[in-house]
Amino acid sequence: MLTEERQQYILNTIRFKGIIKIKDICSETRCSESTARRDLQQLEEQGELLRVHGGAKYMNSLQEEPAMNDKVSRNVNAKDHIAQQAVANIQVDDVIYLDAGTSTLAMIHHLNPSYNLRVVTNGVVHASALADMGIQTYLLGGNLKGTTKAVIGPEAVKSLEEYRFNKVFLGINGVHPKFGLTTPDPDEAVVKKTAILQSEESFILADNTKFDHVSFARVGDLSSATIITDQLTPSVAEQYQPLTTIQEVQS
Repeated sequence: MLTEERQQYILNTIRFKGIIKIKDICSETRCSESTARRDLQQLEEQGELLRVHGGAKYMNSLQEEPAMNDKVSRNVNAKDHIAQQAVANIQVDDVIYLDAGTSTLAMIHHLNPSYNLRVVTNGVVHASALADMGIQTYLLGGNLKGTTKAVIGPEAVKSLEEYRFNKVFLGINGVHPKFGLTTPDPDEAVVKKTAILQSEESFILADNTKFDHVSFARVGDLSSATIITDQLTPSVAEQYQPLTTIQEVQS
């Protein structure tokens, strides 16, 4: 395989999955490990990706925010495992908040309708799915964001301030040891931040590709919520575990 073809394979894979491993590059393109590392170095120098231990991950911009339809197809298995772990934290008669992320959307079909839950959400897709399951659902009012189908803005924040929750579950775009929890849209960041303030317990659902990423708008410190994620590399786990509570799903 030519260098251009091999590097295009790397970029296509990393844009779809968010991460790629050196061993997978070698097996799929039949190249040596040194060649794979050289490709990753060149692509990092071009600003296409960020090298990590054993591979590389997608280099996102501070303002990048994929549409809902694009996010649904990314890291499907990891999101489902994380969603199952998140649901395991829910108890009978809980009042919970689900924000409009695809990770929280994956939680819904794992919910038990017999738990007598009351769920508030700013996700239009989420509200529809919850109603279909016969779960008591409240949809926040406000401005509807076309790309993520999230309800945001001052009205949504004002509505949230009238509620109290046992638990909130939020998606996030960036998890970083210095900059904390971040997301591209300042309006969505305010909604997430308000939800955390209104809850007894807060949970962030973030697959391992979100770690070491930074987006434009800050939501809060790492310590403001428990982070539920899939399997982290030992070096990443060692870096983040002193900073927050992590529930790591073994896949």
